[in-house]
Amino acid sequence: MAHPDETRRAVRAAYVFDQLALEAAAIKHGVAYQTVRGWKRLALDYGDDWDKARGAQMIAGGGIEDVVRQTLGVVVQQVQATLDAIRLDPDMPPELKVKLLASLADSYFKMVSVSRRMMPDTAKEAAQAVAEKARKGGLSEDVIKQIEEQVLGLAR
Repeated sequence: MAHPDETRRAVRAAYVFDQLALEAAAIKHGVAYQTVRGWKRLALDYGDDWDKARGAQMIAGGGIEDVVRQTLGVVVQQVQATLDAIRLDPDMPPELKVKLLASLADSYFKMVSVSRRMMPDTAKEAAQAVAEKARKGGLSEDVIKQIEEQVLGLAR
């Protein structure tokens, strides 16, 4: 069944501007996914790259910063939850505590490293928030200082 041009434009807008997955945009407008993939491929042949337009829209709309901020928030919550679990569980074997802390530090370091490049001010605020939560979790000032300087790259 042929679809009107308005439907194709609406699917493209849902994908580019609303940031829906291609499958979701197809469903929203009642078009078969294979048809939408064909439209996208044909548009690319004519110089209309839906993926580039989608990426540009995300950047222009502040989408990347929003995603990084949201992810940092989740990571900070997980840091707190993990520190609490380690601190409050008297039956947890020390080896497991060390593994959890090492994994947590590695994940957090990677996230901060990426966010530091993308959003330096927000990354610094998040690192400071984690340090404060670590203090509340019972880590010593010496350990926190090492984390801030060696892992997070902050100077005191």
